[in-house]
Amino acid sequence: MGSMADPWRLCVAPMLDWTDRHFRYFARLITRHTRLYSEMVTTGALIHGDRARFLRFDPSEHPLALQLGGSDPQELALCARMGADAGFDEINLNVGCPSDRVQNGRFGACLMAEPALVAEAVAAMKAAVAIPVTVKTRIGIDDRDSAEELAAFTAHQVAAGCDALIVHARKAWLKGLSPRENRDIPPLRYDRVLQLKREFPQLPMILNGGITTIDQTRQWLTEFEGVMIGREAYQNPWLLASVDRELFGSPHPDPQPRAVLDALMPYVEQQRSAGVPLNSISRHLLGLFQGAPGARAWRRYLSEHATQPGATAEVLRQAAAQVRI
Repeated sequence: MGSMADPWRLCVAPMLDWTDRHFRYFARLITRHTRLYSEMVTTGALIHGDRARFLRFDPSEHPLALQLGGSDPQELALCARMGADAGFDEINLNVGCPSDRVQNGRFGACLMAEPALVAEAVAAMKAAVAIPVTVKTRIGIDDRDSAEELAAFTAHQVAAGCDALIVHARKAWLKGLSPRENRDIPPLRYDRVLQLKREFPQLPMILNGGITTIDQTRQWLTEFEGVMIGREAYQNPWLLASVDRELFGSPHPDPQPRAVLDALMPYVEQQRSAGVPLNSISRHLLGLFQGAPGARAWRRYLSEHATQPGATAEVLRQAAAQVRI
């Protein structure tokens, strides 16, 4: 049994266009203790864009990490300081995203080929902030996927002061596969991550990739300090309903879907009054009643009505009336 002091025991992965502040507020009504991550924010967006928008979150979202994309150590240090000043609990560097746009910006998975540069960035961020600085990586890229190269990459980050390593147990093909294909086609190599953990026993390590159940999570927690779940936690958020009790030892009863929806309503109304379209929030709720009688009607009603101009929280109430639990 874990405790609430285990910072990375269970995490929801940073997912572009998915783990925005509305999803995170919703997820936090289901689980208090799971660590949440922002979408990846590039250093350019923070330095030159709408900084307040990218760094905005509700206090209820803690524990919350900011994931940065970039490769310039000084820019990353500046953005890490922005994140720490905004109140994030961790700064995470993306060394795993394989998209062309990310490669062209010289960040993401292509940085696995430049371990010294990543280490320089980690050291610069560590010098700039007092909160943990972590790296999320793959097990390799293209034909550079040997255990030796992964260990050499990790050794650089340990020397730079990296507080934890999140390892997606697939390599990334930078040429020939789309980002979507890179999430499924390269085989999962849990053995490679286990080997890495044996080589770096003192480095907190979080396993990511292909984990879809709490039973699997519990099993992997015998080997690693944490587990990170991605798409399954988004598409079936009810997966998270029992984790506070089962993984963190919380004495509180598991939340119920209707109670979560009721608790979300004031937030929805507040966001609507601030001009946020209903669909910006409701799109994250499609899996709320997964498996319940009427779940399909709930999804259909939201899809048809929440996108209408001027749609209000009443749409959520009407959609919930389709569900028979």
